[in-house]
Amino acid sequence: MAQVDTRERQLTIKLVYYGPPLSGKTTNLRSIHGRVDSLNRGRLMTLDTRDDRTLFFDLLPIFFKASGLSFRVKVYTVPGQPMHEATRRIVLKGTDGIAFVADARRSELRNNNEAYENLTHNMNDLGLERSRVPIVVQFNKCDLPDILSADEIAAFGEKEAQRTYRSCALSGDGVMETFFGLLESTFDALDRDLKLQKLFGVDRQGFVEAMRAHMNLSPQSRPGGENA
Repeated sequence: MAQVDTRERQLTIKLVYYGPPLSGKTTNLRSIHGRVDSLNRGRLMTLDTRDDRTLFFDLLPIFFKASGLSFRVKVYTVPGQPMHEATRRIVLKGTDGIAFVADARRSELRNNNEAYENLTHNMNDLGLERSRVPIVVQFNKCDLPDILSADEIAAFGEKEAQRTYRSCALSGDGVMETFFGLLESTFDALDRDLKLQKLFGVDRQGFVEAMRAHMNLSPQSRPGGENA
């Protein structure tokens, strides 16, 4: 559940990028961080291990003057290597939304499935209910040969997530679409629990538009994803 500071009237949202090793989680986070003006973001922090890493940063508070409410968004990756299970669980704890970054190559299908099973297992152990913690799926590396077909990608999304995206994180294609799709799904889930629109007058469209302005991005129509 999002952290609410009633005295500061600030809501802190935690987002986690999860997936198999080398699927592009770190590249996604670096791309998002690099597009935000330095005045509106925290420093990109890296916790290196011997063979993997965890990254995180803050999007500094977005203020809604009409309601007196502000949002802070914390974005994390988890290490993909199996030996870092304990770290994955710690990072996943308390998350409000998850982007599962899969490798679109056919040869990586087994790794994708195993990583998703690991995510489901950890969510169950941590009491993260699928009805309250949305998941979007990004199939990364779609610029490489021998990728899954559109039907196969859609089938995975229909089974596992609300929205499915294609990307090439190295070039930035699909990165922001995934991020804003995750933000929208997360806002909807929090609104159901916290009644954000009813109590504070902040709706999803206003939240997303404010976030885009906060990140110095032009207004854009809703990024729906393939299964929205």
